[in-house]
Amino acid sequence: MARRAVVPLAPGLWRVPLIGDFVNGFLLRDADGQVTMLDLGVTRSGPRMLAALTAIGSGPSDVTRVLLTHAHPDHAGGAAAVVAATGRAVSVHADDAPFVRTGTNPPRDPAFRLGRLMSRLSPRPFAPVEVAEELHDGQLLPVAGGLRVIHTPGHSPGHAAYLHEPTGTLVTGDSIFNVRGVRWSMKGFCTDFRMSQRTAVRLAEIDYATAAFTHGPELTDRPREAIREFLRREGMLP
Repeated sequence: MARRAVVPLAPGLWRVPLIGDFVNGFLLRDADGQVTMLDLGVTRSGPRMLAALTAIGSGPSDVTRVLLTHAHPDHAGGAAAVVAATGRAVSVHADDAPFVRTGTNPPRDPAFRLGRLMSRLSPRPFAPVEVAEELHDGQLLPVAGGLRVIHTPGHSPGHAAYLHEPTGTLVTGDSIFNVRGVRWSMKGFCTDFRMSQRTAVRLAEIDYATAAFTHGPELTDRPREAIREFLRREGMLP
């Protein structure tokens, strides 16, 4: 079976499988044709994100905004190619903006051996790009009818999920994965793993019809209940 260039999630909103379903980007299109790109995969994923524009009948000139959930190389790696092709700089939460500008990893959690090791490796794991806008928690972006920034720090200082309010589609970023079931990200990749667990509870407090993951396929059958059950099992909810 041929690999799908895009997976429709809702009207005007698509998931872009970049490395199977394991690493995903997203496209949102306004009624007037403006396109927002969200998360861009690893370095080699940039051209694939741009090819996905063709799959939805758009092109680089239609892109008016480029967003990241956070400054890790499997999300920001493709940014340089996308910025070069579209002429649009990146928007990201203010606490991760310095890392995007310098192409550097946020600090890793020193409480875990893998975190200490990762802190010593790949000091510049992706190409630095310009930041157009530093986002903040609760901000409603004028994207396809309204995209809400939900700051969920811990995986990185400025990690953010995004809620597309018109369609009830939540993009979790790395707050929570859906890889062989709902699960946490790897502890050693986080700046503060315990904080990432605490802030993920925010995803149990909002309403959505689809949970879309940067790592793993979407959930469309009672996704909020599935995430709440996971958080209960992990002791994060009563």
